[in-house]
Amino acid sequence: MPDKSFRISRAGADRRPVMLAIAGDSATGKTTVTAGLAAALGPDRCISISADDYHRFDRVERRDKPFTPLHPDCNYIDILEQHLQLLASGRPILKPVYNHSTGRCVRPERIEPNEFIIVHGLLPMYGKLARACFDISVFLDPPEEIRRAWKIQRDTGTRGYSSAQVMAEITAGEAESAEFIHPQRAHADIVVRFAPIPGRSDPPGTPLSAELLLRPTIRQPDLTEVLQPDVTRTIHLRLARDTDGRPVDNLHVHGYRTPEENAVAEKAIWETLGDPHTAAPACLGMVSSEQHSTPLAITQMILLHHLLYGPR
Repeated sequence: MPDKSFRISRAGADRRPVMLAIAGDSATGKTTVTAGLAAALGPDRCISISADDYHRFDRVERRDKPFTPLHPDCNYIDILEQHLQLLASGRPILKPVYNHSTGRCVRPERIEPNEFIIVHGLLPMYGKLARACFDISVFLDPPEEIRRAWKIQRDTGTRGYSSAQVMAEITAGEAESAEFIHPQRAHADIVVRFAPIPGRSDPPGTPLSAELLLRPTIRQPDLTEVLQPDVTRTIHLRLARDTDGRPVDNLHVHGYRTPEENAVAEKAIWETLGDPHTAAPACLGMVSSEQHSTPLAITQMILLHHLLYGPR
C-alpha cells in the first residue's frame, strides 16, 4: 500500500501510540466494534475518537447546505488530519465534540494520547495524511439493506429522527457515500462484512456471520493451527480475489453455529491470538447488553491482536 511508505515524524514520543482506523458508512457498526476493543484494552491504555466530531455544521445549519455529513466539505478534514498527526507524535489535542442526540456542536475536550488510539467514523481514511497516521485500518461493509435497517433503528431510537427523516437522509447521501465513503475500502488493511449466509433461512435473532478480507498490506495473524475441522466448525479460511484481482485471504465466521461450537471457536482463537493464560474479555462480541455475537467477538480478537502485537 503506497501510504504505508509515508510516515509522519513522531519525534519526542518515547513509545508512540498504536493507531487504528475504523471507517464505514453511517450505521455500519463502527461504534459497536470500537466499544468492545476499547473496553478490552481499558481506559488506562486506550482512547477512542469519533471522526464525526469534526462535522463543520450542526444539524440545523446543514438544512440549507447542498451536501450531507458524508461530504468532506461538511467536515473539518484538515483539522482532523492535523490532530491525528499530533496524537501520533504523542501530543495532546483540543478535539471538537458533536452531540448526535441533539445535532449540535458542544464544548471541545482535551485529549491526551494513550498507548492505543482508535479513530472511528465516516471519513477517518479519506486523506493521505490521515491514512499515514494509522498502523491498522479497517472498513466495515455490510449489505446495504442491513445497514439501512440498522440506521433506521438507531436514528429513531437514540437520535430523535422519524423513519421518514432517516429514509430521506439515506436517499440524500447515496451519491456522496459512493463518491467519498466507499473509496476508503480500497485503503483498508481489513474489510469486514457482517451479513447472513446466502441461501440459509436462519431463525430470527441468529447472529450475522462475518466475512473478513485480510489484505497483505500488514502482517496478518497465522491461523493455520486453529483452522482445522476437528478444532472448530465455526470459522474457516478461503483464498479469494480482491477487487483488483489479486489473491487475498478471506476469513469466514459463521453466526448460526451452536453456542457450544461458538465457545470452542472463541476459546481457540483467543488462545492463538490473545493471552492463553487468561480468558477472553467478556466485552468482546457484545452487540448489546443482552446479545452476544461470536463473529463480532472473533473480529475484535483479530483487531486486538494487531493492536497488541502487530505494529511493534
